[in-house]
Amino acid sequence: MNGIKIYPGKVSLKFGMFGGARSKPGAPDGYAEGYRDYIDGVIEAEALGIHGNFLVEHHFSGIGQVSASLSLLAYLAGQTSTIRLGTGVIVMPWHNPVLICEQAATVDLLSDGRLDFGVGKGYRYIEFEGFKVPMDEAQERFEEAMRLIRTAWTTEGRFDFRGKRWNYDNIVVEPDPVQKPHPPLWHAAGRPESLAYTAREGYNLFLDQFATNKVIGERLAIYKKALADCGREYDPMGVGVARALLIVDNAEEREAAIETRARALEFMNAFGTSADGKQKSSMVSDPNLRLATEQGALLGNPDQIIEQLHALQADGIEYVLLSGTNREGIRRFARDILPAFS
Repeated sequence: MNGIKIYPGKVSLKFGMFGGARSKPGAPDGYAEGYRDYIDGVIEAEALGIHGNFLVEHHFSGIGQVSASLSLLAYLAGQTSTIRLGTGVIVMPWHNPVLICEQAATVDLLSDGRLDFGVGKGYRYIEFEGFKVPMDEAQERFEEAMRLIRTAWTTEGRFDFRGKRWNYDNIVVEPDPVQKPHPPLWHAAGRPESLAYTAREGYNLFLDQFATNKVIGERLAIYKKALADCGREYDPMGVGVARALLIVDNAEEREAAIETRARALEFMNAFGTSADGKQKSSMVSDPNLRLATEQGALLGNPDQIIEQLHALQADGIEYVLLSGTNREGIRRFARDILPAFS
């Protein structure tokens, strides 16, 4: 690398992290080691200038992914002071929305208003099968749950609620969140109808780590048009684009990184595909795994990654979420790439 390139006149990008802890059942002290590593990494990322951290929720994967995201965020709230703490995402069809509302407000309280409340309807068939929730009910369940949560966070005092799945009389949800009227709402979307729904309902938008940059651009254009159609202005910080970070210094490292990422995509694609293979979520990568890696990740040396980030910026992206990055990767990103955008 010949030195960090600075682009005068460019709006600064902000960066977050997207992912989660992995428990390590084979570690000497059991499952806790993976969680401690993750917590220490978030604390270090905050010190290095990372703006936010979004934590996944997954179940039944067999690879130790985080299942209780709000519990972990509540702990992180006490260990950090500036980094925003987000859920990326809580899958509402599986949960009692009042209990989630209470837990999320508690995290917002403990963090002094740093919660980003990311929600979605889910995409992994194995999880819906595990919870015995029909996947074709996901959108309906999601919408009712969020209607209840919005009611709870925007109603003074006690209220009643009537829905298909949830009914409450004379309840009050406590505590109140610090952010008013509620923490920012983020929604994961990929299909055109979901992108339009996200715009229409006033959510910030997650664009996933699986799509190529070309698809990301197409989805962003659909979202921008949907915003314009309903009279809302586009806020670049209201869109978070997740990209895997693969910093390499030579051709050999590049090939190794592509192979590793392709294997991970193949594994994750299986979660988003029905058992009979006939249905695929929008959260599934291009079937050409090499293409999905080369055109859907931040891949290359620091100068090349800076150029890739400026290409995203030219499309109107100002918030990039770094996915699947270990602590050494974040350190190098902060040293060799982040100053170009500060």
